[in-house]
Parts: sequence; structure tokens; C-alpha cells
Amino acid sequence: MGRKSIKENKNIYQTSRENMNYSRETAAEKLGFISSDRIEKIENEKSLPHPEEILAMADCYKNPSLCNYFCSHECPIGIEYVPEIKAKELSQITLEMLATLNKLTQEKDRLIEITVDGEISEDELPDFLKIKDELSKMSLAIDSLNLWLDHTIASGKIDQSLIPDK
Repeated sequence: MGRKSIKENKNIYQTSRENMNYSRETAAEKLGFISSDRIEKIENEKSLPHPEEILAMADCYKNPSLCNYFCSHECPIGIEYVPEIKAKELSQITLEMLATLNKLTQEKDRLIEITVDGEISEDELPDFLKIKDELSKMSLAIDSLNLWLDHTIASGKIDQSLIPDK
């Protein structure tokens, strides 16, 4: 194994590799199609990774968060449309989902009133935007739950074959 990096401000790709105790050479060997030189360029931010490299690293390093990080921070389309999902504990995700569900349950009738005619009037817009924000929170909570599941599968705590769509 090579020398241990003492570099400060390591990026997520380097810390993910090091968390597996892989040298760049070992990672390149396990990844198969990414050279240790290419890994070094990605880790030193001299070159942006390609999506297929991110998918392979996420799998090899057992860190599904790499995919969301890449999309929300480095992909030009993702930066615009993909929110960053932070890894959270299952209990926190569940409480966030339930809090949002409670608010949405209360606002369900108002959403029906606003949208029944297929148009949103000026006086309805503030309520509609408030409900849309709550729906966005629910979407983030669902994404967090999916990320939690991906991490749990990657860590071996849940057998992937037990999940129908994985």
C-alpha cells in the first residue's frame, strides 16, 4: 500500500477511497477501467470525473452519496436541478417525513380548491407556493430515505436481493 495522504481539504472522492483503505493503485485495480493517474487527477481536482467513473467509484467505495454529490455539485444540469441530499439517520428521516405529511394533510383541501379549475389566481399563488414548498420537503425526505437504503445495502446490513427494485 502507498503512503497515506496528509493533504488537508481532501475531496469526497479521496476520502471515500481512503475510508476503504485503498491506495490509488488498489482502487484502480478494483475499478478496472480508471487508472491511478486518473484517480489522482480527480482527487486533486485537476480533472472532473465522468458519470460512469462516479458510478463505479460509488460502488467500489461503497458510498452511494458520490452519485448525488457529483450531480448536485459538478454536473452542469444537476447543479441546476438536483438538490444535495445529506446522509441522515433513519429516525431523523422518518420524523421529517411525518412532520411534512402532517402539514400536507392539513393543506390537502386547500390544494384541491386552488387547482380544481386548472389555473392558479394571484390570490391563490401564496398558498400554492407554500404547499409546493412542503411537497419539495417531502421529495427531499424520500430522497434521503432512498440514500439511507442505498448506504445500508452498500454496507451489507440489508441484502440487496431482498429489495425488489434494486
